[in-house]
Amino acid sequence: MSIQWFPGHMHLTRKAITGRVEGIDVVIEVLDARLPGSSANPLLRELTGHRPTLKLLNKQDLADPARTALWLDWYAAQDGTRAVALDACAGAPARKLIADCRLLAPGRGGMAKPLRVLICGVPNVGKSTLINTLSDKRQAKTGDEAGITRQEQRITLADDFYLWDTPGMLWPRIGVPESGLHLAASGAMGRNAYDDELVALHLLRRLQAHYAPRLEARYKLGLNAHALTGMHDADLLQAIGRRRGAVQGGGRVDLPKTAGIVLTDFRSALLGRITLETPEEFQTWRATAVAEDAKRQARKDARSKGKGARAAAAHADPD
Repeated sequence: MSIQWFPGHMHLTRKAITGRVEGIDVVIEVLDARLPGSSANPLLRELTGHRPTLKLLNKQDLADPARTALWLDWYAAQDGTRAVALDACAGAPARKLIADCRLLAPGRGGMAKPLRVLICGVPNVGKSTLINTLSDKRQAKTGDEAGITRQEQRITLADDFYLWDTPGMLWPRIGVPESGLHLAASGAMGRNAYDDELVALHLLRRLQAHYAPRLEARYKLGLNAHALTGMHDADLLQAIGRRRGAVQGGGRVDLPKTAGIVLTDFRSALLGRITLETPEEFQTWRATAVAEDAKRQARKDARSKGKGARAAAAHADPD
């Protein structure tokens, strides 16, 4: 089952976007470049309709450059969409986003028709940092915890360019299990929504499959890439804990502490520049999730049909 997190303030954000979107020309969706598919909110597509969209892969300095290029091509191939990768702290690239938005809405501009842009994204993806960079002011609160921004705010970036910032929002049901795990690994969910050990084990499996040399470089386990790849994830977590001194009385490894170490190392890029998914992988996961949903619905419909048939039979023959 996928990890879920949709607290009450996200319901309010959903209502705010619904009320605001009618007067919006362009939508900027800020994605995490380390998980560009999992951090794209399917609920936003429903709320914003077919408005031109700028997909902004933030934290590119933490992501695998080769995989970032794949994602940029994938998003750029979608209708009405531009895709850009950047680090929200870098001033010059961030300010080019204004020009990118104008290209998406060429009929808007000037005092009579100011360009109205809505910026959205999952929690802790770097929206507030980007806004502060764009405006050269500390207009938005920042932090390394999900859910810092709680209220919508309008920011004027030029006389004819208005930007509406919205709080980070996930979606009510994350149907792709891998997405829930990746969002948790990135810090996009509240800490009470997931188990660190479960998420760290999934993260290690992804690293074993695609970035095994990075694990050896960070943890100095004395293993080659082949040995690391074939190691059971639970044994790998144990080995990392022992290497990092996360050992309790009796020589037992403190697994929650070790899991926290692994997650912190990923989030801070101490494991190197890593991207947890490719477009091809993500599409496969999503197709599997859709198929599983269809099976569940079919079983539900069959149960309902059976109950209906039994009720009709009982009504026809009360004895």
